Amino acid sequence: MTGLAWNSATNERVDGSRAPGAAAATQLDSRSTILELLSLFMRANSSATIKTAPPISRHPSAGLLWGLLGVAAFSLTIPFTRIAVAGMSPLFIGAGRAVVAALLAAAALALTRQRLPQGAQWGRLAVTAGGIVVGFPLLTSYALTTAPASHGAVVVALLPAATATAAAIRGRERLPAPFWWATLAGAVAAIGFAVVHSGGAGQLHWSNLLLLGAVVAAAVGYAEGGLLSRELGAWQTVSWSLVLASPVMILLTSVAVAQQQPTGNLWQWSAFVYLGVISMFLGFFAWYRGLAIGPMAQVSQIQLVQPVLTICWAGLLLGEELTWSTMLGGLAVILCAGIAVRVRLRR
Repeated sequence: MTGLAWNSATNERVDGSRAPGAAAATQLDSRSTILELLSLFMRANSSATIKTAPPISRHPSAGLLWGLLGVAAFSLTIPFTRIAVAGMSPLFIGAGRAVVAALLAAAALALTRQRLPQGAQWGRLAVTAGGIVVGFPLLTSYALTTAPASHGAVVVALLPAATATAAAIRGRERLPAPFWWATLAGAVAAIGFAVVHSGGAGQLHWSNLLLLGAVVAAAVGYAEGGLLSRELGAWQTVSWSLVLASPVMILLTSVAVAQQQPTGNLWQWSAFVYLGVISMFLGFFAWYRGLAIGPMAQVSQIQLVQPVLTICWAGLLLGEELTWSTMLGGLAVILCAGIAVRVRLRR
């Protein structure tokens, strides 16, 4: 999952700091050190800042550094998924990592005493969860059983522009023509790259269709989640989405285990743990901390280097060859996504 995608769905301040104030802090004195530290951490990472909001850190590069940390965490998602599915079923990887993240999310929500979502918010959480908890992890897990990680990085690089499009449609925004031209060009570049790597014109491998489906699913989930985060808070929305989807993901994990007992090696299990703990949960805290410090417009642009980092990781960790078509395809998609996002942020 990626942070800029969520950020592109909203340009307003997200107030997710429903952590206790000074009075509640006194009550926490009797709690364990772990609980106190977690509560403080959640308060520090619970909001995203608009362009005009003052920075919350005196260090001018603090926001960029936190944002880069989040992007670095997300950039390993596709390579580690590729590693994990080499030894375990894609159903187990896609669903099981969500179960791990849901356990952490439930603990965080309980320890910080977050209020329950109300009424229609549950339905909107279901849309968010369907995209970023169910759709994206499962579709990418199946796609990466055959597609190289570098290939997946190029196609998924379209996600920021796709999310901006979904957010514009969801919010009934009127965006200028350059945004739509850049988004269309990015989509053409991503699909063209997929077609070329599928064997030529008129052919599109099923893994590419799954990757494109993952982009659409995540875009819808991020767009709805971006709007909902204005009411619940950023990390809270992610956490409630994980918790809401957990019954389905537990069931799918059980089915996967019944069909094929996980027998991965240490490297593959480590990749699985990373996906559940970092990619689907902790990575968001660094990312939203960077957005909270700001400036948001500059921090959000860091996400555009994520496909480049992913391609580099694919070469270093998986030994994948970096071809000219991959570099050119990735550059084209990244440039188009960057133009689309910048046009929207400057409105």
